[in-house]
Amino acid sequence: MKEKLFKKTDYQKTLANDSHFIPSLTKNNLIAMGIGSIIGTGIFILPGIVAYSTSGPAITLSFVLAAIVCILAAMCFAELSSTFPVAGSTFSYGSIVFGQFPGWIVGWATVLEYVLGVSAVSTGFSAYFVSLFKGFGITIPKALAGPFDPAHGTFINLPAVIVLALIYILLRRGVQSSAHMNTIMVFIKLAVIIAFIVIGLFFVKSKNYHPYFPKGGSGVIKGAALVFFAYLGFDIIPASAPEVKNPQENIPAGIMISLAICAGLYLIMSAVLTGMLNYKMLNVSDPVVFALNKVGLGKITFLISIGALAGMFTMMLNTTYGGSRLVYALGRDKLIPGHFGVIDQQSKMPLSSLNAISLLSIVLGGLVSLKELTSLVNIGTLLSFTFVSLGVIKLHHMKDAPTSSYHVPFYPWFPILSTIFCVLLMTQVGVNAWIASLFWFALGIIIYFAYGYRKAN
Repeated sequence: MKEKLFKKTDYQKTLANDSHFIPSLTKNNLIAMGIGSIIGTGIFILPGIVAYSTSGPAITLSFVLAAIVCILAAMCFAELSSTFPVAGSTFSYGSIVFGQFPGWIVGWATVLEYVLGVSAVSTGFSAYFVSLFKGFGITIPKALAGPFDPAHGTFINLPAVIVLALIYILLRRGVQSSAHMNTIMVFIKLAVIIAFIVIGLFFVKSKNYHPYFPKGGSGVIKGAALVFFAYLGFDIIPASAPEVKNPQENIPAGIMISLAICAGLYLIMSAVLTGMLNYKMLNVSDPVVFALNKVGLGKITFLISIGALAGMFTMMLNTTYGGSRLVYALGRDKLIPGHFGVIDQQSKMPLSSLNAISLLSIVLGGLVSLKELTSLVNIGTLLSFTFVSLGVIKLHHMKDAPTSSYHVPFYPWFPILSTIFCVLLMTQVGVNAWIASLFWFALGIIIYFAYGYRKAN
């Protein structure tokens, strides 16, 4: 049993199976994918809430500290993705480096991250969509704008269903079509963010930066733990490896450049916001809109809604894409029924896996309230980051590993630090989320021994 559980996946065989994909994505496509996945509604919400509750104006340093932690993990992703440019991202790395069962566990965790992430964001998209239309005098019936809850008068979250269905149709048209749409949406989102920064600079007052450390250094550290999750999403990039031109160079570049751009925007955005208003005034659900209203610019707040909608759309688009490639990889290795690992010969895409993850997201987004489950996304993400960080250390002891064009600097210290920070951040997740995650992993273990253990290659 031990030999079966820790049997390492044959990298060359995996590479051959993935050769049916068409490499068409460029470095610029990957940078846009990274920005599209990372920047969602968090940039419009987190700087104000975290500044009020923990960091004060030093929220800028919290974003810097969180970026450093995230970049450590990103470096580990970059080395593994350039060494093993195959579909499946963390699942494939875990299977190749650690073995079948560890790979399944991290893959199962990542499935949770992708599906819940998309479904939860679709409900947020619906709320912004309804609010935006209400501003133009168009009211969407309550019964069609919430989860299935007849006692409170809601039956289906129709805007969430529609946007997820549109994303599915777009992805079925091919990776290039979705990449072009992602790029357009990213430009819209960046234009809104930059517009706020430029306008906000005229209303910044130096007195709002005092005191800069209202809760001391501990406030900065606690703030970093909270805003760390605003950087998540770059792990979607390695999932596209078989469809990337020159993946050994373009994937590491796409990861690091997109993270650097997002870190810069977060830093400037938080500095402008806390300069416009005293941090004690930012305990609101929409601090950017609140700040614009306070300085007399309420008429342009609809731009923030447009930016938020664009941000959520690109996040859902890229995460659904990455999730479909993960489900494909699980099917490719026979850990779930093999038809999920089949590439459609006409479209050159894994349509069965795309159908499955899209349908699941639509059902959850349209019928289920996900507020209590979103913390599970963080657990799944951090667990996969931990596996990747440890995987780089394991990789350096593999004699048969292919050579990589990218290596984590200051090895082994950076991977070790990345592992430690990811574990520490997992301790910040609530007890209820941990209990729910244990049920999810128990279900995954049952599925593995009932199916994957017997059927896997």
